[in-house]
Formats: sequence, structure tokens, C-alpha cells
Amino acid sequence: MNTKLIFSIAKALMLARWKQTLVAAVGVVFSITMFVTLLGFMNGLNDLLDSLILNRTPHIRLYNEIKPTKIQPIDKDPNYKSSHNFVESIKPNGGRLEIYNNASIMSTLKKDKRILGISPKIAAQVFYNVGAIDMTGTISGIDVEAENRLFKFSEYVVGGNYIDLKNVPNSIILGKVAAEKMLAEIGDVIQVTSAKGERMQLKVVGYFQSGLQDIDKVQSYASISTAQKILGKTNNYITDIQIKLNDINQAPEMAREFGSIFEVDAIDIQTANSQFETGSDIRTLISYAVGITLLIVAGFGIYNILNMMIFEKMDSIAILKATGFSGKEVQKVFILIALSIGIVGGLFGLIFGFVFSFIIDNLPFNTAAIPTVKTFPVNYDLKFYLIGTLFSIITTYLAGYFPAKKASKIDPVIIIRGK
Repeated sequence: MNTKLIFSIAKALMLARWKQTLVAAVGVVFSITMFVTLLGFMNGLNDLLDSLILNRTPHIRLYNEIKPTKIQPIDKDPNYKSSHNFVESIKPNGGRLEIYNNASIMSTLKKDKRILGISPKIAAQVFYNVGAIDMTGTISGIDVEAENRLFKFSEYVVGGNYIDLKNVPNSIILGKVAAEKMLAEIGDVIQVTSAKGERMQLKVVGYFQSGLQDIDKVQSYASISTAQKILGKTNNYITDIQIKLNDINQAPEMAREFGSIFEVDAIDIQTANSQFETGSDIRTLISYAVGITLLIVAGFGIYNILNMMIFEKMDSIAILKATGFSGKEVQKVFILIALSIGIVGGLFGLIFGFVFSFIIDNLPFNTAAIPTVKTFPVNYDLKFYLIGTLFSIITTYLAGYFPAKKASKIDPVIIIRGK
């Protein structure tokens, strides 16, 4: 049978019931629009949360953890060596937090092609001295340029210039909340005391704001040399080596490898943020589930409309079959109607989905908690549009297949005799 004729018949049937066809198409348009918009917004939100936490977290962190002594004196006694000894209140072994031979370790890591970059760090527990009050805090001694290159440090400095931390001796960038509590302005000099009682005056050169208030009220930053002075350590003292990889999925395996080779504790980003990643995956799953549900609902709408069209067009179908149309050709007519609705509705749905996403992406979103974000986050990943297109075609095809199969089995003799 002539394909052009099948197309013209399908067109005539759609136009004959154009209001029902329009309703079906609008259902597909709405479903695809909401699917694309919802996934773009939810994944944009996930990306924002990832940037607040995961992008500020090294893929692998090398450090020395203080642990209880594994071998107790009683284990060395020959009389009890083969026994099960139970010892309570075991104290740490007195090990140092410093990473031994850190210069050699960092030199080796820089040669590894799997690694994007490394950044040394010193974690120092301090007290901010505010008059007669001591506020608990943490100062991170960092390589300023490496920290900015790997973790976008400058984006979170909301006051002052981040590079002053390197250029100005004995300087500090305070957490925004901590600075507000201390009423410390840029250019002021504050006093901090280390856990061992050593005091030092530091010049405030900026404010840091991560978007997490619990961090911003205790966390501050200084250069590595300044942190070494605060702790009274030599210039080779390092407590952490932060590693960024070219492929984040290699982090668990490489963490075990580095921990074994360098004889240090190593933790990967997946282990450190497992709960956060679970929440992100659940949000993505929910958005996909809602979007696909919308498509399925639109499919049922098309199914009902085609069913009604077949019921109302029994005479036309009988005439088609009586004039030489086979059951498969009749089936093609109704499948073509369904696919036409799905393709045209899907195309307009993708366009409207992009437009709505663009509108959301440009809506102002100003919050003091997240100074780096100015508008609502949206992800324009191409896969959302491809999935929307694929589902619109599959859903509408299935919605048209069953009514079309029913139409192909109609006996024209029975229909005409009944008339």
C-alpha cells in the first residue's frame, strides 16, 4: 500500500478529531516540559550541594590518626602471649600527627599521572582570644595557590583578597561567623592561643564563608608558615596531604594503595561523604520517578483518546478494510497517529523545558549563607533531553500500539451488517 496514502489517512483522522488530538499533544508537551525542567533543577541543586561539600573535599586525604596502642605490655609477657587479654581504658600510643618524610611523599605524588594536583595542609586547634573569653576554633594552614587551584578557595573569600594570606606575614582569613562574633574587621589584629598555650597575634586580611554555619563559626585559614609558627613547629611540619584525582572513581582503590605505600592513614571522598552521596542519589531518583510518571500518565491519555477514536471511526475502519487495506496497514495508521502526537508533543516539550529551565536559571537567589550563588541552580545536561525524547516516543508508541492492534482485527462485514 502507498505510504503517502497511509500518511494522508492518518492526517485526516487526526484533523477530524483535532480537539482530542490537541489534548493528547498538550499532555505530552506538559509531561516532557516538566520532566526536563524538574530533572534540570533537581540535578542543578545536587551540583550546588556537591560544590559546597564535595568540591571542598580532597579526593584522597593522607594523615596520621591517633589510635590506641595495639600491643599492650601484657601481650609481650610469655606467660600470657597465647591468651586472650582484655585491657580497658587503653590510651593512645603517643604518635605524632605529623606526616613523616612528607617532602618525599609529595614529590612522588606529583609524578603520578593519575593525580590532578596536591595541596599540603596543617590542622591546628586554637582558641580565639576575645577579651576575657576564649572561643574554640580551628586554623588550617594551607598552600594558598594550590588550595585555590584545586578547591576554588578564592570563591569562598567574601571579604579581602585571598592572596594576601600568602603575601602578608602572620595573617589570617577568619570564618565569617567567627569574625562577626569577635567584631573583627579587615585590618584588625586578633590574638590566638594554641592548644599548648603559645600565643600569637594575627592580622585579619579577609573573611571566609563556606555556606555551612557550623564550619564558618570555627574555621579560619592561614599560610602554612604561619600555622607552623602558631604550633611552634619546624618548616617541614605537615599534618595532611590533600589529593585531587583526574578520575574521582579511582579514589577508594588509590587511597588503599597510598596508605599501604606511605604507611599513613588514607581516606577517600566516597567513604568520607557516603551519607551525603546517598542523599544526592535519592533526590535524583525521586526526580526521575516523578518525571517518568508524568510521561506514563500522558501515555494513558493518548491510549484513551485513540481508543475513543477507534470506537467512533468503526465505519471508516470497515470501509478501509473493505477497499483493500490489510489489518497491518490499518494498524500502521493508528500507530502513525500516536507517534505523530508523541514526536510533535515531545519536540515542543523539549523547547518549553529549556525555556522554563532558562527562566529558573535567571531567577535571583540571594542568600547570605551561600554568597557564591546568585541564581537558582539548573543543570542543562543533554542526557535529560535525550531521555525525554526517548520516553515520549516509547510511551506514545505503546499507547498507540494496543488500540491500533484492536483496530486491525475489526471485521468489516460485521460492522457494515450492523449498519
